[in-house]
Amino acid sequence: MLRLEGLRLAQGDFTLHADFEVPEGSVTAVIGPSGGGKSTLLAGIAGFLAPHAGRVEIGGEDMTKAAPHARPIAMLFQDNNLFAHLSVAQNVGLGIAPRLKMDAATTARVRDVLEQVGLGGFDARMPAALSGGQQSRAALARVLVSERGLVLLDEPFSALGPGLRDEMLDLAVRALADAGRTMMMVTHDPNDALRVADRVVFVEGGVAQAPVATKALFADPPAELAAYLGR
Repeated sequence: MLRLEGLRLAQGDFTLHADFEVPEGSVTAVIGPSGGGKSTLLAGIAGFLAPHAGRVEIGGEDMTKAAPHARPIAMLFQDNNLFAHLSVAQNVGLGIAPRLKMDAATTARVRDVLEQVGLGGFDARMPAALSGGQQSRAALARVLVSERGLVLLDEPFSALGPGLRDEMLDLAVRALADAGRTMMMVTHDPNDALRVADRVVFVEGGVAQAPVATKALFADPPAELAAYLGR
């Protein structure tokens, strides 16, 4: 479980408040207007942004002061963050072996995950030789191979076309949530939330509101969300 207790994050003049829980194994969408604090929220959870107040608790442990690498979190960024000088297998292997000391077991695990995301046989290819969708699959494979319990997705599929984006969302949910891992994803598209999310965190006006069941929220949105949706 992820628990944010009185969390206050600040970047320049902007401040974001969050106080809620996310159940283990759930899929939570984070939506809201641009500049509302969605990426700030994920940065605070991941440890890239130190809070001014409050606590970040993951799996019952206080992670407020823990460095990003010490948290049981994997993060998938919008630009996929693949290293151009490393092969697909090496990029994925970073999820297990940050220094790329890959033994036979690690190599086998990387190959298994590449098969899982539809990149079997792509081990030796370089990122520049991949299509946009294939790069997204490689980045997702690196998250999967890490086996960390909480996965944060900061609009990693937003540059893809609608059909491919839906395919990648479905793949992420199958591979992560169906394995009991907790998934939080930032998106600007309410249809993404309706497609895969159990619940939604609406971020607006410096407040990340507590998660609400997706279908119930969109069926009867509060005024702020209705305005965002253009209703």
